[in-house]
Amino acid sequence: MKIIVIGHGMVGHKFLEELHQLGLAGAEVTVLGEESRAAYDRVHLSEFFAGKSAEDLSLVAPGFFAASGFTLRLGSRAVAIDRRARTVSTADGQTLAYDKLVLATGSYPFVPLLKGNDRPHSFVYRTLDDLEAMRASGAVSRSGIVVGGGLLGLECAKALRDLGLQTHVVEYAPRLMAAQVDDDGGRVLRGKIEALGVKVHTERNTVDIRDGATARHRMVFSDGTHLEADMIVFSAGIRPRDELARENALAVGARGGIAIDDQCRTSDHDIYAIGECAAWKDQLFGLVAPGYDMARIAARHLAGDASAAFAGADMSTKLKLMGVDVASIGDAHGRTAGCRSFRYVDECKQIYKKIVVSADGKQLLGAVLVGNADEYGTLLQMALNGIALPADPEFLILPAGDGKAKPGLGPDALPDSAQICSCNNVSKGQIAAAVADGATTIGQIKACTKAGVTCGGCVPLVTQIMKAEMARRGMTVNNHLCEHFPYSRQELFHLIRVGNIRSFADLLEKHGKGLGCDICKPTAASIFASCWNDFVLQGELASLQDSNDYFLGNIQKNGTYSVVPRMPGGEVTPDGLIAVGQVAKKYGLYTKVTGGQRVDLFGARVEQLPLIWEELIAAGFESGHAYGKSLRTVKSCVGSTWCRYGVDDSVGLAVELEHRYKGLRAPHKIKFGVSGCTRECAEAQGKDIGVIATERGWNLYVCGNGGMKPRHAELLAADLDKATLIRLIDRFLMFYVRTADRLQRTSTWRESLEGGLDYLKSVLLDDTLGLCDELEGQMQYVVDTYQCEWKTAVSDPDVRKRFRTFINDEQADAGIVFVSERGQKRPARADECDSVSLA
Repeated sequence: MKIIVIGHGMVGHKFLEELHQLGLAGAEVTVLGEESRAAYDRVHLSEFFAGKSAEDLSLVAPGFFAASGFTLRLGSRAVAIDRRARTVSTADGQTLAYDKLVLATGSYPFVPLLKGNDRPHSFVYRTLDDLEAMRASGAVSRSGIVVGGGLLGLECAKALRDLGLQTHVVEYAPRLMAAQVDDDGGRVLRGKIEALGVKVHTERNTVDIRDGATARHRMVFSDGTHLEADMIVFSAGIRPRDELARENALAVGARGGIAIDDQCRTSDHDIYAIGECAAWKDQLFGLVAPGYDMARIAARHLAGDASAAFAGADMSTKLKLMGVDVASIGDAHGRTAGCRSFRYVDECKQIYKKIVVSADGKQLLGAVLVGNADEYGTLLQMALNGIALPADPEFLILPAGDGKAKPGLGPDALPDSAQICSCNNVSKGQIAAAVADGATTIGQIKACTKAGVTCGGCVPLVTQIMKAEMARRGMTVNNHLCEHFPYSRQELFHLIRVGNIRSFADLLEKHGKGLGCDICKPTAASIFASCWNDFVLQGELASLQDSNDYFLGNIQKNGTYSVVPRMPGGEVTPDGLIAVGQVAKKYGLYTKVTGGQRVDLFGARVEQLPLIWEELIAAGFESGHAYGKSLRTVKSCVGSTWCRYGVDDSVGLAVELEHRYKGLRAPHKIKFGVSGCTRECAEAQGKDIGVIATERGWNLYVCGNGGMKPRHAELLAADLDKATLIRLIDRFLMFYVRTADRLQRTSTWRESLEGGLDYLKSVLLDDTLGLCDELEGQMQYVVDTYQCEWKTAVSDPDVRKRFRTFINDEQADAGIVFVSERGQKRPARADECDSVSLA
C-alpha cells in the first residue's frame, strides 16, 4: 500500500507515530512537508523567544524515519491531486502515486483584508520562519501591535514582550478571548494582561495601515482614532487549508474545512483528512487534542480497524498566557436552557471563577477560570463524566480557609473510561493497567501510556490515580526523596539533626546509596544550612548547591546574574540609593524596583559579581538572599511613623524581623508582610508570615501565598506584644523547616498538614508536642551564626576563584553584547548577537 501524507505538522507527525506503532505491513509511506523543518511543537511556539531552539521544539524522535522506513520530503509543496490517476503533484514537478492519501494541511493565519496589511515589518504568527523574521524586526523596533486578542494573539503578545517591545493588543470584539471567557472573566483577564505592561484595545475595527508619524506604522480605526507602532503581527484567527479539496471536488463544510465522516474519510474514501483542515459534522477543531484523536482514528482505520470512529471532541482548554492561568470548560457561556451559574471574583488578586450548572443543580455544564485554574482537573472530570455535584457546588470554586477542605474529586470517583490525558487519549483504566504491569513512577507511566507527555496539564491527576491504584493493590506508595535516599525530606532532616551529620559523604554512608543527584544534593544542602548554618560554599557544601546558590545570585536566561542587596523592610537611605545607582551605572546593570520593596540589578557577568558585592558591602549593604530558598523580603507600609491611619511602627518591626530571619534556609522561599493598620497596604495576608497592627497589639497570620496558587493567610494568634509575636514566628518557621517536603511552600504545607490550623495552634501555642523551647533555641542558633554570604565569599581567595568566566583565565566573555531595554542596557542572549549592534 502506498500512502502519501500531505503536511508534516503536529497532527501529521502524530499520524505517522500511530501508523508506525500499528506496524502496517508492506506500507510505503511518503510525507510531503511544505516547511524546511520537520514537525515541531506549535503549542509552545512562543518559548522560541524565551531561548528554546528549533531543535528543542522538534517533535521528531532521533532516528524515527530510519526506524519506521517512512520517507520525509521537506520543502515539498503539494500543488495538485489527480483522484482518477491517484497521484499527487508537487511544486518541483514530481508526480507521486498513492493508494491512500492523508491530508494534514492544517490551517493558515487569517489576515484582514485592509489597505496596508502587507507593509514591511508586518507578519503573521504561525511558523518558526515567521518567528525568526519577527525577531530580526524586533531588534530594530521599539513597539509592536498584535491584531487579535484570542489564544494565539495573547501568545504572540508574550513573544513581543520577550523581544523587549512596548506591546499593544488590538481586538475587534469587546473582550479578550471572546470564544472562551465571558464578560466578567474578560475584564479580569484584561486587568492581569495590562498589569504585565501590555496595552489592550478592544472594540477596535481597523480600516487602514499607513506610514506613522512617530513609528513605522499607523493603524487607523473606524472611529477615527489611531495607534502607531514599528511592527505589526496578525494573529486574528485561523482558516482551514482546504484548497486542495476544493480544487478536486471534495466536499467541504459549511464554514470551510474538508468534510470527513466518523472514520476521517473525505467524500473520496481513499482520501483522509485530519486536524485543523478537517470539518466533522461542519465543526472545525482548532486544538491539538482533537487533531491527535483524528490521527489515531485514521491510522487505525487504514490498518484495518473498522470500529475506529471519531466522535467529536471536548473543546475545554487550560492555558497559561503570559503567566496568567485561563481555563474554559464545556458550556462556559451558559447557553443551555434553564442553566444557572455561580461566580467568585477577587478583584484584589484578579481572580475570576464561574461554574455553570444544570437547572436541577446536579450536573456541571461548564466553567470559566481566570487568574487561578487549580480546580480545572476536578471540574473537567465532573463535566465529562456526568459526576453529581455536591450539595453546595459554589464551594468548588471558593477559596479554602479556616481549615475547611474544599470539596474535591478523588480518583475513586472517576470511572475507568474517564479521559485523563486528552492530548494522547489516555483513560483512567489505561493508567491503572500500567500500574498493574509494574509502572510505579510518573516517568514509567509517561513512557508506557504517553499520559502527560504533550502539554503536561494532566500530570497532577495522573499522579493521584497512580498512587491510588498502587494503594488499592497493596503496593507501597513511598515518599522517598529520590533513588539514593529511602526517606522523605522530613525524615532526612531528623536523621541529620539527631545524628549531627554535617557532610553529604557521611549522610550517604550512613543512610543512602550511590553518588547522589540533583534532587537529594540541594535538599541536603538546604537541611545542613537550616541545622548548622555553615557557609554554603565551604568545602564539600559548594558541590551540593544548585546553580543559583553556587554563584550567590539568580542566573538569568541569557547567562548573566542578578544582584539583589538587602533593604530590610524596604528602608534605604539616600546615600544607599546613590551607591546602588552608582554600582549599576559603573557595571552597566539593568535596574528594577521589585514588589518586595528592594532594587534588583540585572546583567552582571560572573567575573563581575565579587567586584559588585565589594562595592555594595562598602556602602553598607549585604546579600539579599534572592537566590536562596530562604527569607526573601519583609514588605511593609510606612506605618505610624508617617501614615495618619497607622496604629503601630510597621517599618521598625519589618526591619527587625528581616534582620532576625535573614539567614534562615528553608524548604522554599519565604516572604513576610507587616501592615501598620487593618487597611493592609503591605498585603500581609498574602504572605507566608503576615503581621497586622491593631489597637490591642499585633495579629499574626501564617501560610498565605500570592504566587501561582494564591491563598489567604490564616490567623494564628491575635493581640500580641512584640516579644510574644517573635517567639511564635520562631516556632512556626522552625516547625515548617523541620516538617515540610522538598520545595513545599508554607501554603501547600499547611493544606497537607493533618489536623489543619487547629493542629498547628496546638503545637505552637499549647506546646502539645513539648517542642516550643527546642524550636526557639534552634532559631536563636541560626540568628546568632548569621553571616553575609557575599562578604564571606569575597574574603576567601579560594571561593573567589569560582567566580570566573573561564577556569584558568580572569578575562571576561567577549561574546556578551548589550541591547537597549526601555532605556537601560541588558545583555543579549547568544542567539540575538547576529542581529543586534552594540548599544
